[in-house]
Amino acid sequence: MREFLLLCVIVVAGTGGELFVTRAMKQIGEVTDFRPAALLRFILKALTVPWMWIGIGMMTIAFFALLTALSFENVSFVVPVTALSYAAGAVGAVLFLRERISAQRWIGVFIVCVGVTMVLLSKH
Repeated sequence: MREFLLLCVIVVAGTGGELFVTRAMKQIGEVTDFRPAALLRFILKALTVPWMWIGIGMMTIAFFALLTALSFENVSFVVPVTALSYAAGAVGAVLFLRERISAQRWIGVFIVCVGVTMVLLSKH
């Protein structure tokens, strides 16, 4: 049960963090000027967007949950199972970011889910 909860936290918080940071970046706009002063202005602007801070917080939670899971579980189990974040990311992209996802990508997500299922079943 502990493993299941930690893996859920890793997937949900990690994917949520990525979605929120993406939302922030879409709000800020594309990086077009790579001079140091322009990059600094861009970073300072990014730090004023609440979505960025929510995303960073969620990614931090996911990182420490991953460290915790790795402290008592094999990396050969934890890392493949966290690939469920690809499926969560696709669903989140559709629901939260209103992205359109092609059938080919959904097939890829399905294949990842099959692989994760195989890893989960190998644990028992």
